[in-house]
Amino acid sequence: MVRAIRGAIQVDADDRDSVISGTTELVSAIMERNRLTPDDVISVLFTATPDLTSEFPALAARKLGFHDVPLICCTEIDVPGALPRVVRLMAHIETDRPRSEIQHVYLRGAVALRQDIAQ
Repeated sequence: MVRAIRGAIQVDADDRDSVISGTTELVSAIMERNRLTPDDVISVLFTATPDLTSEFPALAARKLGFHDVPLICCTEIDVPGALPRVVRLMAHIETDRPRSEIQHVYLRGAVALRQDIAQ
């Protein structure tokens, strides 16, 4: 079955190290909590708030071994009052687990975005 996993993290600053380390933390948590390997991942869509321009979040996934996985980065809509410095992702995966067992991951300040599903 194909499932989608959502996640987000608020990073400390708009600098290359913060974007890479935050995205690495997010992707690693999603992979660990859902017991996945890069071979289970079909594709990943990354978004970043408009205040994050120092690096592509997908670079962190490449460094984690996502060499053959299609990745794309987009800028989010600039909504007044939105939480700043947020990287989000939606990963499409192959799994035998039911939707109820998929763990969506929201870290640091991004927990406030989806308290209903954040784990």
